[in-house]
Parts: sequence; structure tokens; C-alpha cells
Amino acid sequence: MKDIHEVLRRKQAKYAQLGKQIELLQQAAEKLREVAPLLAENEDDDSTVLAEVEDSQALAAKASSATAQSGKPARPAAPRWP
Repeated sequence: MKDIHEVLRRKQAKYAQLGKQIELLQQAAEKLREVAPLLAENEDDDSTVLAEVEDSQALAAKASSATAQSGKPARPAAPRWP
């Protein structure tokens, strides 16, 4: 049988840890609210960068699936220099 004082001590420690995590999350949310308008101003630039990243990820996925199907590695996208 568990000691009631030990169980209570563990619960209190977990409660204190959760309180700290909540406080840190609230601080992070405040910082994000401050930064959000700045990010909205750069939304057009970000969407261009995001599209480029998604394109490169799609190419990488296609290359890895080609490798898996053919059994040999796909040709590298960039030429190798001697």
C-alpha cells in the first residue's frame, strides 16, 4: 500500500511543475502576440519562401520514391564538381 504522504508530495511536485509550465506558456503567448504583427507584414515574402521549401521537399520525396522503386540511387539534383 502506498504512503499517503508520499503520494501527496508527488502530486504537489507535479502541480508546481505544471504551474511553471503554464506560466512559461503564457509568457511565450505574450511574446507571440507582440511578434504577430511583424510576421503579418512579411506574409508575402514568407509565402514565397514556403512555396520554395515545399517544392524542394516534393522533389526530394519524388527522388526517394524513385530510388525505392528502382533500387538504385536517383541522380543528384546539383552537378558535382571535380
